[in-house]
Amino acid sequence: MNDGDHYGSLGTLQSYSKTNLGIEGSTSHGSFIITFYNESIVRIRVCEEDFEEDFSYSVIAIPENPEFIVEELNGEIILSTGKLVVKIMKDPLRISFLNLQGSVICADDKAFGTSWLGTQVTTYKELQKGERFIGLGEKTGPLDKQGKGYENWNTDAFGYGVDTDPIYSSIPFYIGIHHNLQYGIFFDNSFKSHFNFGASNNRFSSFSADGGEMNYYFIYGETITDVIFQYTKLTGRIELPPIWSLGYQQCRYSYSSEEEVLRIADTFRMKDIPADAIVLDIHHMDKYKIFTWNPATFKNPEKLIAKLKQKGFHAVVICDPGIKISDDYHAYNKGIENDIFLKYPDGTLYEAQVWPGWCHFPDFSKAECRELWSQLLQHYTQAGVTGFWNDMNELATWGQMMPEMIQFDYEGKKASLRRMKNLYGLLMAGATHTAAKKQLNGKRPFNLSRSGFAGIQRFAALWTGDNTSSEEHMLLGVRMVNNLGISGVPFTGYDVGGFTSDASTELFARWISIGAFSPFFRGHSIINSHSAEPWTFGERVLEISRNYIKLRYKLLPYIYSSFYEASINGLPVCRSLVINYPHEAKIFHQDFQNQYLFGQNIMVAPAPGNQELSRVFLPEGLWYDLFTDKVFNGTEEIIVESPLEKLPLFVKGSGILFLQSEIASTTQKPDDTLEVHIYNGTLESYFTYYEDDGDSYQYLENEFFRRMIRFNPENRSICFEKSEGELNSKFKTLRVFLHGMKNIDKINVDGKILELQVRDFQFIRPISCFDPIHSGKDYEITINNLPYFDLPNNGGKTEIHY
Repeated sequence: MNDGDHYGSLGTLQSYSKTNLGIEGSTSHGSFIITFYNESIVRIRVCEEDFEEDFSYSVIAIPENPEFIVEELNGEIILSTGKLVVKIMKDPLRISFLNLQGSVICADDKAFGTSWLGTQVTTYKELQKGERFIGLGEKTGPLDKQGKGYENWNTDAFGYGVDTDPIYSSIPFYIGIHHNLQYGIFFDNSFKSHFNFGASNNRFSSFSADGGEMNYYFIYGETITDVIFQYTKLTGRIELPPIWSLGYQQCRYSYSSEEEVLRIADTFRMKDIPADAIVLDIHHMDKYKIFTWNPATFKNPEKLIAKLKQKGFHAVVICDPGIKISDDYHAYNKGIENDIFLKYPDGTLYEAQVWPGWCHFPDFSKAECRELWSQLLQHYTQAGVTGFWNDMNELATWGQMMPEMIQFDYEGKKASLRRMKNLYGLLMAGATHTAAKKQLNGKRPFNLSRSGFAGIQRFAALWTGDNTSSEEHMLLGVRMVNNLGISGVPFTGYDVGGFTSDASTELFARWISIGAFSPFFRGHSIINSHSAEPWTFGERVLEISRNYIKLRYKLLPYIYSSFYEASINGLPVCRSLVINYPHEAKIFHQDFQNQYLFGQNIMVAPAPGNQELSRVFLPEGLWYDLFTDKVFNGTEEIIVESPLEKLPLFVKGSGILFLQSEIASTTQKPDDTLEVHIYNGTLESYFTYYEDDGDSYQYLENEFFRRMIRFNPENRSICFEKSEGELNSKFKTLRVFLHGMKNIDKINVDGKILELQVRDFQFIRPISCFDPIHSGKDYEITINNLPYFDLPNNGGKTEIHY
């Protein structure tokens, strides 16, 4: 074994042999295994001595036995599939990845390749000219990470700064972009890891870990979409969440009594603000002990949750891992009895302080722990709780310095905190999700986590933790959500208004309008701060909040269909423009890097500050102002109005949107007409509308309604394909609005001529309450004389020509 200062690289190839899935061999300084998972994914394992047992909490895919060829040419080993070429130089052993045209996608640094410095293992890659780097999960900083360095070590980062690193979650997956090529690298190593994208050097990018093997997956894709698809094939995709969890959720650290919780719920209904969940922070517990209720202020939780349900609200409860050391505490006694707590190497139980005081901590890498956690969670599920918030799971302890020798079971293999810290949030969220799923009688749970690792999308939504009330954090949250989407996690969000301090009225108004276009939509604020319910900032902000929350609920058919897409192909709901336009330099500019697509077709351009005008970059194609239908040509910068009341929103030409009628919560049925908005463009497009009961797992038994809508502006046609699935849609009528087609007065529907109708249309309502500074200035929100027609939504194929 190396001492701490010894440097050594993989060395020279000594021997190799072909396997069913690739090749394996030895070098003068180690061993390697190269495995093809499919034509686009190849796994590289390297070690100095003996390989560990092949095990991963993150990767759920198995190799697909792709066809590949192994040959030797000019002293190099060449492995090729139908999409990818892997070239191995023998002396020293270095690996390059090329496309079928011979262009280098990614290549080892010729001098360093894979090397060791003590126990730290690193792979060095040549920096390609103009190479950009995106992804890496929940990271602060800019969209393009070229020239930056990052560390993965999950950390409780209260009030973190705009460049703080590391913070709560670690997802060691990034995408490189250069010369019209793109690739992904997933480094499946849970030790503290380091990523250098040309920071403090102009020679290489690198990724390293302080222990364990060099174990990474190289993913080639013809598009960024392909890379994300393949990565999520490896690590899994989101299950469809319950539709109520896509509504607005209101939290506070803390709502301190049953009476306060019900007052908050009643105020939402009284003020006509849609909402679906009230979130209970740590003060609902008895002295901060999980699986308890405060006997003085939450005397009858079952009755409280039943009352909330009657009002159309779900309850979400916080779940912290620290179990208070107390002989009169059932969770502690059960934990001791079942031997499920973390230990020191000498066998004594680890103790640290968190909210309840001195605590022990469950070892979620032990099967017996997960089983006991499931039993304890019934304390909540039997009371009617359907949402769970896994917090403090970095692990967070006062002092923020857990001893690294702490021992985990690691499924019987034993491991220290050095390997397991980054995995703790993933394992806790997995245990909570699995338990709740079993206990909710066929209903889908909502599960939220502060910490995670690659694969967390299978178990939980992520939010960006304890942010601050500042414009910088508002925009940083947008980038972090987009980063997480690039990294395979589609259900993400941030605390609207900021958590750790007071938001100004202008900041909250901006933030809640942007938050309406995030996958997870929650308002939250810290104790002893200004309350952050929408009505606490004055009448003008109340109306702005009501408008955008209502727009969110009207868009739920579009949003839910976007979540369905994420469950099928891994594409995020919030899509940084880099996913669709990776080689357009302007999207990386600091003024435009926060813009993103919400679903396939809505572009959000967050407006910074309390300014009336905003710069927006429009990528290639036609773009429509959502509120006015004004059309813009792409590949240009524009200046748009951005008063507090009007978030800059654009719809892609050829895009399709779905809207329902206003509802107060997802427990309320909309009326039976679904609006389908089709925007004229130049390219053919399609959108898959998806609907199920939004609550159960019956969709896995074919109980869904799925229908493809195709729009072809070249032949002037719209096609509603025959529906799939055994469920009838809740919408009986389709009202189809045609944007950018005002010169049309008749259409042909399956051979029959139909006269178009017209009406004025508004996505949001005018604001009637203004402060003196605003002086009642109006802004454009009306689309005049918008043509439309109605169709029966019977699920049959319908061809329309205009």
